[in-house]
Amino acid sequence: MKSQQTTQTMKPATAAKKLGVYLPATPAEFQEGVVSRAELSELQANPPEWLRTLRETGPHPRPVVAAKLGVSIAGLARGGVTQALTTEQIEALKDAGPEWLEKERATQAEVRKENARIKKRDAERAAAQD
Repeated sequence: MKSQQTTQTMKPATAAKKLGVYLPATPAEFQEGVVSRAELSELQANPPEWLRTLRETGPHPRPVVAAKLGVSIAGLARGGVTQALTTEQIEALKDAGPEWLEKERATQAEVRKENARIKKRDAERAAAQD
């Protein structure tokens, strides 16, 4: 007897997260259906026009906004940014250079520096044990 394989599917929210797009901005048929792994792979390999447009102009989900601004998601919240932003809004925010953004970028730089220091220390310890 042969076992039948079921197609793995995911909710639209999961697929949107994997694609790096803001779910409410996607087409209705994407939001209302389920996405198979094969469909997700196809969307990643050959993005349709709506997906290319969303990736270029937004609105972008918070993780993407945070990355484009060089801050953490928590930093966005501390700065009062709780909604999705378009690329144009992100650029305007960068140009305005509010105090909270500069502070959060400095905080993020310190976090990265500390993480690099810890990684280097751990690598040195591992090398010393060998």
